[in-house]
Amino acid sequence: MITVLFQTESHFPVDRKKIKEAIEAALVGQVHRDAEVSVSIVGDRRMRELNKKYRNLDKTTDVLSFGLNDPTVEIPAEFVEAPDDVLRLGDIVVSYPQAVDEARGDNKLVDEQIVTLVLHGLDHLLGKHHPE
Repeated sequence: MITVLFQTESHFPVDRKKIKEAIEAALVGQVHRDAEVSVSIVGDRRMRELNKKYRNLDKTTDVLSFGLNDPTVEIPAEFVEAPDDVLRLGDIVVSYPQAVDEARGDNKLVDEQIVTLVLHGLDHLLGKHHPE
């Protein structure tokens, strides 16, 4: 079972079902046990704070991901697996205002752009990275 935890700032409407279905479809064949991922939809001010704190970039961005462990890195000996055997992938944070701007530029629905950004963040949680 795939569990998707959501947190959204109250004034940002998102299609949670669409996001959950996209994450589930992306994980089919890649994850062979119960997994959990967190998705937060935030404003540009919060995204800028996160980007500055964790990437030392004083600007907003469209999506950030915070993995609990990187599957491309060998797990250190002191790492202890969760006793419930749930693979907790990490957190994906999406800037709603950035998604709106990108959707407008790409002539897409905002929910489609949010799904695109969430899946991009999920790729990072799964260890698929792109050059900076």
